[in-house]
Amino acid sequence: MGELEVVAASSRPWTKEDITRMTRELGVMSSDTLIAHVRMSSMGWVCGSAQAVVEGLMDSVCDGGTLVMPAHSGANSDPAKWCNPPVPETWWEAIRESTPAFIPSVTPTRWIGAVAELFRTYPGVLRSDHPSGSFSAYGPHAGYITSGHALDFAFGDTSPLARLYELDGKVLLIGVGYGNNTSMHLGEFRSGVMATERQGAAIMSGGRRVWAWYDELEGDSDRFGDIGAAYEAQGGSVAKGLICQAPSMLMPVREIVGFTADFIKRSRTKDSLC
Repeated sequence: MGELEVVAASSRPWTKEDITRMTRELGVMSSDTLIAHVRMSSMGWVCGSAQAVVEGLMDSVCDGGTLVMPAHSGANSDPAKWCNPPVPETWWEAIRESTPAFIPSVTPTRWIGAVAELFRTYPGVLRSDHPSGSFSAYGPHAGYITSGHALDFAFGDTSPLARLYELDGKVLLIGVGYGNNTSMHLGEFRSGVMATERQGAAIMSGGRRVWAWYDELEGDSDRFGDIGAAYEAQGGSVAKGLICQAPSMLMPVREIVGFTADFIKRSRTKDSLC
């Protein structure tokens, strides 16, 4: 949607103060540890664009809280697994040999939106050291959340998602659904029944660029919508409302992770009995 269409679809100009106020009204507390997933095009016309969204969300947890966003860079991955778009097999080795190494302060995000990309560049924001599945964080828990992010299993028990779980964090979805709820990948990992695959990425090791292979889950976010619907049907703690003009949801990390793990285990058991 172009800016002209966004203006035409907006009831009024929205501000960063609106974002802070409406986020608080949804249930975000000033001391929360919060992971936010944002589709800005759904919010209407925001005065200050992505900068206003970032600063409005920062202000919503300003009193001792921590803000987290995904900082994924999926282009730094094994081209043999690419499907959007796929590339010829004859290109694979050249890509593995030539992709620049992941550098947290430099490597751009991919396919996660303007808000998360801008957030990672803000002064004081830290980024975890995973070449394709990193996260950015700002606030008193930022160092703890982003440290020790192991190469194997980007969304597993050494990931920032696991730290969010430990800190009893919340998930905020602005203009996106469960399919964008990255925390549910931790539930996939903790289900203990997911298949694994070999992945690869360009990283820095010993002061030089190398291509490293690692283990990853064969995750499937396409089913997260069904899992989310079941979570709500069974009384899951979900607050719903608008942030600017974007339908939004707020939920506890621990609840949605635990429900996802149990749902996948039950589904796998049911499938094995058929």
